Amino acid sequence: MKVFVVGAHGKIGTQLIRILSKSNKHTVRAMVREAEQAYNFQSFGIETAIVNLEESVEQIAEGAKGCDAIVFTAGSGGHTGADKTLLVDLDGAVKTIEAAAEAKIKRFIMVSALQAHRRENWKEAIKPYYVAKYYADKMLEQSNLTYTIIRPGGLLDSEGNGSISVAENINSGMISREDVAKTIIASLDEGNTFYKAFDLVSGEISITEALKLL
Repeated sequence: MKVFVVGAHGKIGTQLIRILSKSNKHTVRAMVREAEQAYNFQSFGIETAIVNLEESVEQIAEGAKGCDAIVFTAGSGGHTGADKTLLVDLDGAVKTIEAAAEAKIKRFIMVSALQAHRRENWKEAIKPYYVAKYYADKMLEQSNLTYTIIRPGGLLDSEGNGSISVAENINSGMISREDVAKTIIASLDEGNTFYKAFDLVSGEISITEALKLL
């Protein structure tokens, strides 16, 4: 597959690009907001598209044209307010879902957040973020896309060990960004993840085996 990574400059996105660029199974196109970010990827031979999630559905679709799958791992970041969370994490995600349909791309993987599907477990301090994730996930589930929604726990910068735990409900846990990226890639053509949403934390089962047990 040729994978269009939305949020390629973020921490999970960077891991995705690194792994996919070395893959003999998949290729990658990185979506970035700025020319400088594009140059950084291009200097390593990585294809890019310069698109801002606050632009139109048509511009996102044009950037993704020719790809076989989209991974949405963009976020406004913890330093922004609820307004940017609304524009990027919610509307940006929904526009990307619409762009996938316009570009005739069926496979879509959404990076959400642990327990985003259960309001009673939302953390008060970042409730707007959970609201954005909840409704973006709902829109994806109601689309005609072949979706997978991955809800990782607390994110770590440490090296991954390739062992995870996945389930519809996991109340707490941590996971390395590297293992999140590896789980995304393993999910791309794993039919057992199609039309499913699950929480993801570190565990004791290999990524491949864990996904087959969903």
